[in-house]
Amino acid sequence: MTQFILGSLGMLLIIEGLLYALFPTRMKAMITSMLNMNNDKLKWGGLMSAILGFIMLWSVIE
Repeated sequence: MTQFILGSLGMLLIIEGLLYALFPTRMKAMITSMLNMNNDKLKWGGLMSAILGFIMLWSVIE
């Protein structure tokens, strides 16, 4: 279980790192647009992402 979670986090870091390495201008634009976004939208988006990730992880483990 621990190995799976660490592997998943490692994969997440690889993908996120590649996005910043390959598309730095687009990532800066995305961050700028997030700064102008309503806090409630960011909270709900983050919560939905976390719930979806939990469901995906749980379905793979079970």
